[in-house]
Order: sequence, then structure tokens, then C-alpha cells
Amino acid sequence: MILVTGGAGFIGANFVLDWLTQSDEAIVNLDALTYAGNLQNLASLTADPRHIFVHGDIADSTLVAGLLAQHQPRALINFAAESHVDRSIHGPEDFIQTNIVGTFRLLETVRAYWNGLNDETKQSFRFLHVSTDEVYGSLAKDEPAFSETRRYEPNSPYSASKAASDHLVRAYHHTYSLPVLTTNCSNNYGPYHFPEKLIPLMIVNALAGKSLPVYGDGQQIRDWLYVKDHCSAIRRVLAAGRVGEVYNIGGCNEKPNIEIVHTVCALLDELRPLPTSHLPLTIPHLPLTTPHSPLPTYRSLITYVTDRPGHDRRYAIDASKIEHELGWKPAETFATGIRKTVQWYLDNQSWVSNVQSGAYRTWVEKNYQERG
Repeated sequence: MILVTGGAGFIGANFVLDWLTQSDEAIVNLDALTYAGNLQNLASLTADPRHIFVHGDIADSTLVAGLLAQHQPRALINFAAESHVDRSIHGPEDFIQTNIVGTFRLLETVRAYWNGLNDETKQSFRFLHVSTDEVYGSLAKDEPAFSETRRYEPNSPYSASKAASDHLVRAYHHTYSLPVLTTNCSNNYGPYHFPEKLIPLMIVNALAGKSLPVYGDGQQIRDWLYVKDHCSAIRRVLAAGRVGEVYNIGGCNEKPNIEIVHTVCALLDELRPLPTSHLPLTIPHLPLTTPHSPLPTYRSLITYVTDRPGHDRRYAIDASKIEHELGWKPAETFATGIRKTVQWYLDNQSWVSNVQSGAYRTWVEKNYQERG
């Protein structure tokens, strides 16, 4: 038995689904079901006795202590986090409460549980904390990629709160000997991604004939990691990672945001050509057609909006440590992963419709109307 927190969100749900595809070991899944937590992600597990879902908060120490005592998990994997940079700019307090206070209370509760285990069980227990490359700050174009020894320089309320949680996890290992592992991943993409992040937002807006908002000049560079590759890396770190160590997980796919948007548009042009009826009346930046195509293209929907405050220019992950120590590397190239992702959204329009609640539409309108 393992305990997963945040297992109804994007990465957590993919992890739970992949885990139960490859293992008979049961999962207790604790999730607060905030805006990005969606039980529909786990609909295929409704009748699966190996999946035990609990609605609750990692900051609820009584609840977590009860789950640990009842289920006696051999490991806890902490995906639970507020994770959207723009939301952290508009409302940072939720990020402080979940990512810092929540992680602290979770660590305290797990420490008490771990201290009560017998020696053999204590030796095998693991607390795996899932974090982000954004804690390292921003890279210049010619700087080497982030290694695990890179100094932390977070630049947003989100990344600062994740940096704080990473430091707490490290401190609990060094102070209390809690057997922790930390992973710092690059930008994930893939199925079940809430449509406010770049790739799903571009897909969903394009299919609806809406504008495709690109921050600034679109030249912000990120490393892109297919979510199922991320899940396989976490499984590997849990199985063989050295206690107290940090492992960077990357996709080896550094690309500027505008190239990502162009790739999504090209795949949609191929897989779901743009109906003429979906074209906007006025296209301020780009012609409706490419020089070699008489048909309308999704690139005609791109519009540039005011950049995010403090927007980091480049992230890049050096994933050589996890490859050399644990033998892991991503299975997907960006070309294969993005095609699978676009196809998944085309095949799962009912999922998209269901997550686009009134609260979601209000958020997207608020964020991008201010930047128009």
C-alpha cells in the first residue's frame, strides 16, 4: 500500500492510473478537489478495489494521521500543490497555505507515524516530494541546464512556495532522519491537463475558434516532459533513489513557447482542420492562410498579450543524474508526446466540457482580459 496526495490532479491522476496498470499494490489517494482536482480523471477506477479515494486536505493532520494508522503505507508520494504561476500572482495566499503550511503539517504527521514503526519498516519507508524546476529561477540563453546543485532563486509566489516546501523536506531529513526523496521536474504535458496551462489552453481554445493568447514575444524557453515519462521516473526514484537525494526529471525537449503553439496548430490543422465558421472576424497579427495553403489555419488565431510579471525567460533540466544513477530517461520525444496529447484532447471532448465550469471560464477571462 502507498499513500498518494493530490492524486486527482493532472500529474497525480496520471501516476495513479499508470501505477495500477503496472502493479497490484493498492493506493490510498488523498485529494482536496480544489479547482484542478477532478475525480473524472479517475473514472476508470470507480470499481477498482485497489484505489481508495479520500476527500481531504494534507493540512488536516488528524485525517492524515488516521489514514496512516489505518492503511500502514510503505511510502507517501506528495503531488498535492497549488501549481499555476498566474494564479499565484493574483492570489498568493492559497499557495502559501497549501505548498508551505500543508507540506509542513504533512511532514509532521508522517514523522510521527514513521517514528512509531518497527526498525525494519522504518528502513524501507519513503516520503517522496514532487517539486518543480521553477525553484531554480531563470536561465540565460547560453547558461548550462539546472543541475541538482543549482542555487534556488524562485521568482514567483508559486515557485517561492515550492522552494520553501523543498527546504522543509530537506530539513526533515537532516534534522529528524526522515527518509525523503525529492524530484524537480520540468514542464509536464499530456492527458488530463487542466486547460489553463499553455498546451491544453491552446488546444481547447483552438477547437472553440477562440484566440490563442501568447505571452510577450513567445520566446520563453521551457523543457517539456510527457507526463507518463514523469510518472515512470517517479516510480524509479521511489524504487531505487538514494535517501535524502534530489533528482531532476526532464524531457530533453527545450523549446520556446511560440514553437509549442505552432506545433499544436500544425497538428490540429492535420487532425481537425479549422472550419471556416470558426474564424474570427478580425485577425490582428497573422494572415488567415500560410503562403502555401489556401485553407484557414489555426495559426491565424494566435494573438500576443502582455507578458506575465516577472516571467522567467528560460528553464532547462540536466537529467544526467537520474539517468546515470537509476537508468531512467524519457521514452517520448516531443514529436511523439505532443501528437498523443493533441489526439487525447480530440478524443475526450466530454472531459474538456466537464472541466470548463463557470469558475474556470471566469478565471481565464479575468487573466487574459487584463493582458489584451
